[in-house]
Amino acid sequence: MGRPFNLEISESAEYLSKSLKKARTAFEKERLQMLWWIKTGQATQHQELSRMLGRDGSTVTRWLQKYRQGGLAKLLEVKASPGATPKIQGEVRSQLEEKLKCSEGFSSYGEIVEWLKQEFDLEVKYQTVYRLVDYQLQAKLKIPRPQGKQQDEQAVNLFKKTFLTPLLAFKTFYVKESDYVTSVRMRLD
Repeated sequence: MGRPFNLEISESAEYLSKSLKKARTAFEKERLQMLWWIKTGQATQHQELSRMLGRDGSTVTRWLQKYRQGGLAKLLEVKASPGATPKIQGEVRSQLEEKLKCSEGFSSYGEIVEWLKQEFDLEVKYQTVYRLVDYQLQAKLKIPRPQGKQQDEQAVNLFKKTFLTPLLAFKTFYVKESDYVTSVRMRLD
């Protein structure tokens, strides 16, 4: 014969039923189902409950112990692993951010890896630097736009100075005629 429960469920059966319907993960559903079965009297013994849940008796014992210690919040608490500590943090990260903001900056991620190695004696992988700069800091490398080898610098400067002047003399108006829109260009003199 299995051992009976000596556990008082503080939540009402109605609340547990609503919570069970709203639960999104199997993690929550299993635990709420367990409490609901105990509260409604469908499971009266520990062994019976473990069989109904399809879990080992020690797992059910652990869940009930969590409920006794902290209630429903403790039972449904999901622990997240802290993960590894970032290799680039604190003063190093702030200096990297400043260097990325300045106009000279870096032209490649490999250059950043070398800078970290020389300045701070940090061995950091290329991929780590790429993730930090691109995804977390959302910074851009300072890479000049490509230019043609035979490009005339004087012609480029002249084009930049005079390009907008003729365009400003024209203004485009949109006129709706029955079912379609036409554009009319008028010279402003």
